[in-house]
This record gives sequence, structure tokens and C-alpha cells, in this order.
Amino acid sequence: MDSPFLFVDDIETAGKRCLVRLDLNVPLVDGVVGDDTRIRRVLPGLEALCSAGARVIIMTHLGRPKGRHVSEMSVTPVADRLASLIGQPVPVVSDITGQQAVDAVAGMQDGDVLMVENLRFHAGEEANDVAFAATLAALGDVYVGDAFSCTHRAHASVEALPRMMPIVAAGRALGDELSALHRALAAPERPLGAVVGGAKVSTKLSVLENLVKRVDVLVLGGGMANTFLLADGHDIGASLVEADMTETASGIVRTANDHGCRLILPHDFCVAKALASDVDTRIAKTGDVRVDDMILDAGPESAATAIAALSDCRTIVWNGPMGAFEFSPFDAATNALAQAVAARSKNDGVMSVAGGGDTLAALANAGVSDDISYISTAGGAFLEWLEGRTLPGVEALRRA
Repeated sequence: MDSPFLFVDDIETAGKRCLVRLDLNVPLVDGVVGDDTRIRRVLPGLEALCSAGARVIIMTHLGRPKGRHVSEMSVTPVADRLASLIGQPVPVVSDITGQQAVDAVAGMQDGDVLMVENLRFHAGEEANDVAFAATLAALGDVYVGDAFSCTHRAHASVEALPRMMPIVAAGRALGDELSALHRALAAPERPLGAVVGGAKVSTKLSVLENLVKRVDVLVLGGGMANTFLLADGHDIGASLVEADMTETASGIVRTANDHGCRLILPHDFCVAKALASDVDTRIAKTGDVRVDDMILDAGPESAATAIAALSDCRTIVWNGPMGAFEFSPFDAATNALAQAVAARSKNDGVMSVAGGGDTLAALANAGVSDDISYISTAGGAFLEWLEGRTLPGVEALRRA
């Protein structure tokens, strides 16, 4: 079946002015890039465009200047770091809506790279302003979207601009993300399992409501599991809980039952009197949680149950830790489950996709990041995808 997207490697870019939307919103420390992970991730795509003879015009945002020119949020340090990585100059065009930009682009040679100044210095960017998008469109022949982490935002460079360009393509990194997410939820090899953790039901409500209708097994952990346990009549002591969400939790359980989704909740727990690394802990089973106990991780039996429940799954989606993994020993259940999923991916070809800030840190803590099939760094866009929402920046890349 033909893809609904055109990919950058499938089009002729030699001599073409390619407007490439990236997410290079990296941390700056004393005017220098503090973490260049996002830059390194898009290097293969940029280097391929340069090698093909494209004239690469990079667009990105940095921070939240709110439509004003804030010198501390200039993209110049980002361009400098990129230049050092690709071994060629990356000049910055400061006036992206004026003659300076037109002249700079006109003077480019095949294989050249330039970066326009922070898109969010212009109010039209976040307003999805068509006039601002048209100004950008005049600078290019081809639009390459390679910022999945921004696709949930209907901003001018993400949504309005590609809709007015004659040639629109998904970049390499975004293409990889779309492919992985498609395999994970749109057309998964079943059985399909999901692991969802984190502190609150309220922040993952839409995710849970979507997943229970689509997955075969759903493992719940973290503080949100306490709300489900309370809804089921279990004592949870002094644990984090959203008492006002118990009816909502019960509704999710009913929906899961209606759709044949097997819901896995912890039934033993690592508890303590406080959240710290040097506190006394014990393993408590359901019904044995004391009034001053805090549930801070799923217990070993619960971890084993979750691993067994996912053992037949051919596709696994993961978002959120099973406990307060930042503090040992409350990382035990997350580590055990992560290592089991990673081993299935590495040894048995199971498709595993993970995303969300805490998830990435938890997988790194477990030492398994390299063995997960695909790790999304998209944050909010990944969550909205889990919620089943339409992503404006993805829709704008679809073939007409």
C-alpha cells in the first residue's frame, strides 16, 4: 500500500531551496549549547541533503520569546554547534521577513546550509499566521518537515507553511518516527500490549481512554495505579492518589472490559514512610498497606505478573515508570519490566516503542535504551499520538 507521505529521500533536491523545519530547541548554558542530542539526531538527514546538492535553509524555534526579539534566545549558538558537527559554515539570517533573507538565499550554492533566526521572534509563528508563512514560503522550493516533536502544534512553520508549498516531504527523523508509531498502534502485530505509568490519572486520562479500546493488555503502574486501587476498594495508606478521579478510573476499567482489554494492576508493593533513598522499606500485599505507608513502587510479584502478561505480545508501547524510579530501591519494578521488554525486542523481534520524558530517563536508568526498538523524544506530540489525536504538522505533510 502506498504511503500517504512523500519522503525526502524519494525526491530530487539538487539545486533546490529546501526549507527544513527542525526542532533544535536545545538548552543553552552561558550562551553555549548544553546538550546537542537533538542536533545530532537530525545530522544524517542534513548531511544527505547537502551531499545531494540541496540548498538547506533550516528553521527552528528556541525557547518562548513570545513574539519578541530576545537576544538570549538567538539561534546563533545552535548554528555554531551544528557548523562544528557538519564541518561547514552555518550562517544565521537575522531578518527572516526582509530583504536580508531573500539575498542570503539567493547567494547560496548547492550543498550550502543556512539557518534563519528564531521563528518565535515573530508573533505570526505561534499564531499560525498565513502571511508569515507566505513570507517563509517565498524562500524555498521544497518543504521538509523533520520536527515530529512540534507536530502537535498548529504553528505557521509546521502547519500553514507546508500547505502552501509545491513540494512537501517528511524528513528522515520524522519518517522514522511515523513508521515506528504506525507499526505500534495503527497496524500493530498482535497481541498488542501497553505499559502506562506516572503520577496522575488526570494527566494520562485521554491516553488511557484511547489505549483500552485498542490494546490487548494494559499494565498500569506509578501513582496513577493507586487511584485505580482506591476505586476498587483497597486501602492505599498515605500514598499519592487522586480521590476525585476514582469514578473515572472505574469507568476506564469498564471500558477495558467491554473491549476485551486485560488490565493489569499491581497487587504487591514496595512501601515506605517517606520518599527517599535511605528509608526502611517493606513489601506489602493488597490488604496489608498500613495507614502511614506510601506505595512507591510495584512489588516483585506484580512485576512478574506484568512481565508474564506481556510475554505473548508482539508489539509493546510504553509511557511512564512503574514507581519512583529516581530513588533506589523504588526503581526495581520499572527496571525488571524494562529489561524484560528490551530482551524480547532484542532476542525475539518484538516491536517496542517508548516515549515521554520520564520514560526515557527510566529506560536509561535500567540500562536498556539501546535495546528498545524505537524511543521517541517527542514529548507532547508522543502523548497526543497515544491519545489518538490528529497532529496538525503530520496532517499537513499528507499527499494531496
